[in-house]
Amino acid sequence: MPGPLEGVRVVEVANWTFVPAAGAALADLGADVIKVEAPNGDPQRALRNLLNLAEDGPNPFLEVPNRGKRSFTADLTSEEGRRVLARVVAAADVFMTSNLAPVRQKLGIEVEDMRAANPNIIYVRGTGWGAHGPMADVGGYDVACGWATSGMAYKMCVEEGPLAQPPGFFDLQGANTIAGAVGMALFKRERTGETSVIDVSLMNVGMWATAPDILGTPFSGSHGVGDRAESPNPIVNAYRTGDGRWLYLVCLQADRFWGELCTLLGCPELIDDKRFVDGAARYTNRRACVGALDAVFGAKTMDEVHQALDEFSGVWAPVLRPSEIPNHPQVEPNGFLPTITPSHGHPFQLVPAPMRFDDQPTVPRGAAPELGQHTEEILLETGMDWDEIGRLRAVGALG
Repeated sequence: MPGPLEGVRVVEVANWTFVPAAGAALADLGADVIKVEAPNGDPQRALRNLLNLAEDGPNPFLEVPNRGKRSFTADLTSEEGRRVLARVVAAADVFMTSNLAPVRQKLGIEVEDMRAANPNIIYVRGTGWGAHGPMADVGGYDVACGWATSGMAYKMCVEEGPLAQPPGFFDLQGANTIAGAVGMALFKRERTGETSVIDVSLMNVGMWATAPDILGTPFSGSHGVGDRAESPNPIVNAYRTGDGRWLYLVCLQADRFWGELCTLLGCPELIDDKRFVDGAARYTNRRACVGALDAVFGAKTMDEVHQALDEFSGVWAPVLRPSEIPNHPQVEPNGFLPTITPSHGHPFQLVPAPMRFDDQPTVPRGAAPELGQHTEEILLETGMDWDEIGRLRAVGALG
């Protein structure tokens, strides 16, 4: 079944993960995404792969943001290379870049350049710190612009310092934001005939993710980093089992679930304990309540907790290791981890864009392309002939 973006063409001049991952999401949904790379390629291709130390098989750092695309190489520092890009952009719907203004100007890929090639092009800029202000032209990765600057790293501090950000964490949230904005811009253009310039920054994405803390701190006087034993609602908290695993209880309506939880966990005596009889009492005696639940969970293995809470009507979840996620009972029925077989013949799994249309699973269209794999194919589609392609190769415009 065709994806919702079938027939949409996206041209991407972007490196690393943030903006390219938006292209990957659009490709998952059916768009023809052309990744324009310098002759030496996206530097992410050469990044040491810490997520797969095997000698063969996929490189997750490359596959996550680049699967399903076509790769086109061009030297955009040359006049010939820029003319070639203009021909490709002329037949596109969307242009996306992660380059900052000085580089955009140098490569001739500013808004006015792309609009000269195609007046109807939707133009997308992904930046670290935002399109305006004193840091507009300062580079940044998501660890700096999102994790460190959003307050998230502060909240994730332990005695040894802040915990490491998971790879690509805010990059991928930013990619979702770009993909959604592109869909809205396509809708706007369809309805009004007007095109758009879209700006998405990693700093803004990080602040969006931590907005309740940023906005609440002036009123609460707290930075939201507290002792687990001081949870205002002890059944919105993390608990450790006797075999060293962790779980989260997320029971916002505390009085509704308190009795059921205690009954299922085999501690009915806590239900009518005057210290814990209602939400107000549990708040007043929160350290004692958390301590009582610590003892209950600490006396059980995670398997025993699963058995006890199998029918619990409140929300809870074990803290999963990444290696356990593929076996979660929701993954296979919902197509959350489809398998693809790339040209090198080593099947592997990828997480698709987190959107589903018409009850059909979203499936990546293929693996990340080899550098320049589709250059000639794309140029032939523009009407260029083989003689011209050969001439461009000879002068170095295509790398």
